[in-house]
Amino acid sequence: MTAPKLSQNSPEHSHPQSNAAHLHTDPATPEHAHIHSEESLRQILNRLSRIEGHIRGIKLMVQESRPCPDVLVQIAAVRGALDRVARVILDEHLTECVGRAAQDGNIEQELEALKAALDRFLP
Repeated sequence: MTAPKLSQNSPEHSHPQSNAAHLHTDPATPEHAHIHSEESLRQILNRLSRIEGHIRGIKLMVQESRPCPDVLVQIAAVRGALDRVARVILDEHLTECVGRAAQDGNIEQELEALKAALDRFLP
């Protein structure tokens, strides 16, 4: 599954040939372009697709009344996979987006948005 390609003028996404950009649409977050390589987007989307399939498998396990310990092991595997995707996204955000914000002179706004996101993300 690939992300839809919208025009450069779209407020949400645009995907030029070599890089992909998207804008925050949450009013609480600063609006700036995120530039990600097509390879990076592909890797993240592939990981999320595998997680999606894994979750469907867990749902099937529950429908088939498989043993609870087996289901819990699979849920733990999905949690780990989600954590790894989050780490990839966070790493890319820190190196690309925060670095760009520092160059553009709006590092404080970017760090506040990151802190708010981490507050919701971390238990």
